[in-house]
Amino acid sequence: MTMVPAEGGPTTGPTVLRMLLGSQLRRLRESSGVTREGAGWEIRSSESKISRMELGRVGFKERDVADLLTLYGVTDEGEREALLKLARDANSPGWWHRYGDVLPSWFQSYLGLEAAAALIRSYEVQFVPGLLQTREYARAVVLLGHGTAGSAEIDRRVSLRMQRQQLLHRDRPPQLWAVVDEAALRRPIGGAEVMRGQLTALIEATKSPHIRLQVIPFAAGGHAAAGGAFTILRFGDQELPDIVYIEQLTSAIYLDKRDDLEYYAVAMERLCVEAEPPERTPEILGRLLEEHYQA
Repeated sequence: MTMVPAEGGPTTGPTVLRMLLGSQLRRLRESSGVTREGAGWEIRSSESKISRMELGRVGFKERDVADLLTLYGVTDEGEREALLKLARDANSPGWWHRYGDVLPSWFQSYLGLEAAAALIRSYEVQFVPGLLQTREYARAVVLLGHGTAGSAEIDRRVSLRMQRQQLLHRDRPPQLWAVVDEAALRRPIGGAEVMRGQLTALIEATKSPHIRLQVIPFAAGGHAAAGGAFTILRFGDQELPDIVYIEQLTSAIYLDKRDDLEYYAVAMERLCVEAEPPERTPEILGRLLEEHYQA
């Protein structure tokens, strides 16, 4: 049976629609006994193109999807139309499309995944998580990486980050579970005044039922994620696998293989055990405010 996300549901959005359509096409191909090579031949393409389509990593031509459905023996008009509509919707640009002038392609993919996630779990060692940054803190972070850019470009980059945060304020927001190293909270990004505003905003954020924030104190010593920051995205649709996102200076890594997912899931669980419990977070943040960022 073909599963198509409901309009306005948590899995809508071009990135996840491509992933859903790709998984449907893979299942149909496998059940019909067609190889990737055979499918590629049918749409005048290659085996690698079929692989990328099934992973949802490329756009879909409606004609190609129609040809593949015929090859796979899908004759029911209702089922065909549902999948063809999915292909059309998957090619619609996301809200971030208008920021293309300041947005690298590898991060566009992440924004699509983040917007569709039901659960976002992240570990941050250097900065406050992007979804929880104040405008002033975000500007200070942007300036660190783009200090030679003009003021208009800086404004665009900050606006992009603020726009991302709207997903936490929609009707059905994702659950955000962030673990932050104490070093990120002590590092005076933007100066004392900016940090006062940022820590105060974090204390306020802990009051939201869909936000859980934990701090790993220096006293914890070494821990399971000493290798660096990462994010695990989980989606509401059972058809979609979790994805691990690891950002680098000029690119990003996306992991979806079972062994990788299990490794990072275990590391995240250990981090949450080693960190201070969420109910202590407001106290920790308040103490940092008092000790380091008093007016």
